[in-house]
Amino acid sequence: MDYLAVFIPLLPLLAAAIIGMGNLLNKISGQAGEGLSANIANSAISLSCLLAFVLLGADLLDKNSGTILIGQWLSSERLVINLSFITTGFSVIVAALFALLLVIITRFSVNYIHKEPGFHRFFFTLSLFSSAMLLIALSGNAVGTFIGWEIAGLCSYFLISFAYDRPVAILNATRVFVTNRVGDTGFILGIGLTFYYIGSVDWITLNGMAEQLTTPTATVIALCFAIAAFAKSAQLPFTPWLARAMEGPTPSSAIFYGAVMIHAGVFLVILLQPIFEQAPFVMALLVIVGLFTAIYSFIVGLTQTDIKSSISFAISGQIGLMFIECGLGFWELASWHLCAHAIMRSYQVMTAPSLLHYVHGNPMKPLSHKFAGLRWGYIVSLQRFWLDPITDRALVRPINGLGKDLVHFDNNILDRAMGSPTSAGRAISSFSQLEQKVLTKQSGKDADEFGRGRGIVGKLFEWAASAMSWFEERLVLRGVGVEIVDIGRYLGQAANTFEKLILKPRYLVLFVFIVLLIAASI
Repeated sequence: MDYLAVFIPLLPLLAAAIIGMGNLLNKISGQAGEGLSANIANSAISLSCLLAFVLLGADLLDKNSGTILIGQWLSSERLVINLSFITTGFSVIVAALFALLLVIITRFSVNYIHKEPGFHRFFFTLSLFSSAMLLIALSGNAVGTFIGWEIAGLCSYFLISFAYDRPVAILNATRVFVTNRVGDTGFILGIGLTFYYIGSVDWITLNGMAEQLTTPTATVIALCFAIAAFAKSAQLPFTPWLARAMEGPTPSSAIFYGAVMIHAGVFLVILLQPIFEQAPFVMALLVIVGLFTAIYSFIVGLTQTDIKSSISFAISGQIGLMFIECGLGFWELASWHLCAHAIMRSYQVMTAPSLLHYVHGNPMKPLSHKFAGLRWGYIVSLQRFWLDPITDRALVRPINGLGKDLVHFDNNILDRAMGSPTSAGRAISSFSQLEQKVLTKQSGKDADEFGRGRGIVGKLFEWAASAMSWFEERLVLRGVGVEIVDIGRYLGQAANTFEKLILKPRYLVLFVFIVLLIAASI
């Protein structure tokens, strides 16, 4: 039965390939092909669900070996990445639950997306996402989990921007995509540190050697994966992306942010339970982040005027409680909480469009008088604690400015250093060259090719000659006009400008990042 774990993520992947190629080759297109796309997607995920429950039943009967090794995918000196899958424990339970929810929402989507221009694109993306989430649940190593992690994030971008003709959808999709990349950075660092200290990227090996790690080593590894989990599960300071993600169609919101993908971060923490238990600092961090996220989500949720936004903050608040449970060591409670919450939220998001009809005549419960009179609390809640503007000023603007500076450096320094034409080869080093340049401009002809070097050695001599000619022109031929005092003043101003640039937040962030990389490598 262990080999069934291979086909559970593989079948939806094949369905996505068939739908994508059929649509690309115009074999599956238009309203006439909707039934074929829907049948392919439904059949693949239904069969995966059946196999997942068979695998779960075999695990409950103690028939599974725990892991299954298919073969070697990549080998480079000490780094060996295998195609392996986990066939026991919480991973199998999550795979069966996710597969069941995927079946329900895939069937629900057939009528909901009917006659939409992107019908085939939707089911292609949904099938690819199903494969990615099942790979996250069953992969036996960190690299396989990360591949599913990234594919799921890409599918999230595609479905948030499903109505790509709407600027708001594109903006929200881009914001969500970029925010999740911060967590992906933590995941990549965690994989690198795991291989550096353990010598393997297999989850079973990592958890088995957790007790042999020192507390600082376990803390660094756990912290990297905790950052990835916080970003994926919309915990502070990443919480605002969840409300933006509700821009997509209701079925994608239900499966992505109500049932499946939003719980991937909690699942990762539970999967690495032995590592986190060796890192008391990170366990405390889980409690703190989860607590503040729950409080933040409760306060902000009080002033939301649309159903999806209200549900999104309720989701992030409940997941914050799951992180608190993990941080306090209640791992089994967190596991049950995850499963129950996924089922309940998927139903709640799917019924969001008809919620007003169901609650007609049922008035909302009034807010407590203790909160109702807090005007400052109302403003803070309505502005969502200004997290988006703070993020823009603290991260987006400095990184944007750093990017512009790097582009300027690339265009004006690197390009010239790599051999792009520059004005240095035509610098004036004598009056005769000045006269020749004037005559050349008047005649409209190019300058003499004599001063241009060929090859690496020629370029080195050319740059040296250019530097000497600049020195000769500025300090010898134009000594009276330029003056040494002016040069000193110019250098002083340049130094002051450089100092101001270094003190800008973008460069401080870059400096801190470089220091952390050096410290990690040491």
